[in-house]
Formats: sequence, C-alpha cells, structure tokens
Amino acid sequence: MATLLRKIGLIRLHDRDTEDPKHHHQGSLKGTKGSQKNNTKHCNASNETNNILSTPEIKAKRFDVSGKDKAVAKQDKPSKDAKEKQQTGGSKSTSASMMPPLAANRQHCTQVRTRRLMKELQEIRRLGDNFITVELADDNLYDWNVKLHQVDKDSALWQDMKETNTEYILLNVTFPDNFPFSPPFMRVLTPRLENGYVLDGGAICMELLTPRGWSSAYTVEAVMRQFAASLVKGQGRICRKAGKSKKAFSRKEAEATFKSLVKTHEKYGWVSPPVSDG
Repeated sequence: MATLLRKIGLIRLHDRDTEDPKHHHQGSLKGTKGSQKNNTKHCNASNETNNILSTPEIKAKRFDVSGKDKAVAKQDKPSKDAKEKQQTGGSKSTSASMMPPLAANRQHCTQVRTRRLMKELQEIRRLGDNFITVELADDNLYDWNVKLHQVDKDSALWQDMKETNTEYILLNVTFPDNFPFSPPFMRVLTPRLENGYVLDGGAICMELLTPRGWSSAYTVEAVMRQFAASLVKGQGRICRKAGKSKKAFSRKEAEATFKSLVKTHEKYGWVSPPVSDG
C-alpha cells in the first residue's frame, strides 16, 4: 500500500511539474540520484557542445564559409539595377561618342558646299561674256536658276531662239548636301524643248550629271557649256506644236525620268559620241 501511494504521489508530482515551472525545480531536487546524474550529464554535454561551437576558431570558419557563399551568390547573380545601369550607361556612352563626329561631319560638308558655291558665283559674275547668268531661287544659295543665253549660232536651235524671240533657256540647278562630291540635279524649265537629250519633265540625259560620271572638279559654268554642246549634238529644237509648247515641265516628272534613265544606262552603258563631234 505504501508503495502504491508513493507511486501515486510521484505521478501527481510529475503532473504538477509539467504544468507549473516552479515545481520543476523542487521535483528535480526530490528526484532520484540517477535522474540527477543523467540530467547533469545531459546538461554538461549540451554545454560542452555549445562551448565547442562558440570557440573563436569555429566562429571564424563559419563566418568565412557563409561570407564566401554570399560573395559568390552576389557575383553569380548581379542585381537588375546593375544590369540596367550597364545597359543604359553603355547606350548613353555609345550615343555620346557617335553624335559629335556625325554633327561635325555634317557641319564640315555644309561649310565646304557654301564656300564652293560662293566662289563659283563670283567667278560666273566675273566672266562678263553673257554666256550664263545666275539668280538664286528664293534667295537660296543651294537652289539656282541659270539662264543659258548662247548656243552654237550655226545650229537650228539658235535659229529657233531668234524666230521665237527666246532670249535664254532657263534651267534649275539644286545642289545636294555633299556637293561638290555629288552632282547637282539639273532640269530645263523653259522653253519646252524637243530632243537634245532633254526628256520628260525637263530631265537631262548626261552621264556627267550622275554619280558615276561626276567629278568634284567640275564647275557649274563647265557643266552648262557641256549642256549647250549636247543640245546641239542631239539636234534639240524649241517645241512649236499647238498646246504642247505651253505645257510646263514638272520637277516630279523630271526626277522620275532621271532615275529611270540612270538605271537604264547603268545596265546597258552610256553611249559616247564620236570623236569628230568633239
């Protein structure tokens, strides 16, 4: 009976220990020596492991390993911000390095074209032979209206000019941005001509006006002399047909015709005139 009561008391004491922390210490003091020894060994073992893990050497190793892992992770996976900065920064630096040369090149071409045309204007005005005169279209240095006053006086075209009281053949000459390294675009405005290598819209069929036949050494005055000679060689005449003679040339039509004839001649070649024709 006594043994049974002891067991019941111990069980109740054990139940109170689990419910109230204050009784845990008292129960542990009243417990058996074996349990105390076991608890002591268990606590000492846990303390020893904690002491081992808390030594400076172990801490240092754990810190080094974790630090390396984090460093590798950062190197392997760069942040999105870094990528965006690299992309935007690279594009900005590229555009910044590209823009100044382009702007400088464009400015240089404009200066070359301006100086060249100013010089040619002065030379034409100094000629004084009344071969050609120049007027700027809408005061634009790069858009000229050129009056051709003279052609071969033994030609039929010259007789037509006398009979129709035509004082000059008016042409329009526009200069591209990269002139004099590219040819100007030239077309006839008035009067309406037939033959003489003058085509629809007033376009002019001359190899020297194409990129293939052009040279930066050619002057406007030299081009006009070549055109006057081509009119005569091509037996150009002033159109006198009713209705058709008053129809004005069109720039749009002239540009389309010129592009077409250039493609044709690039495919089949340009026909050179005989040496006897000069």
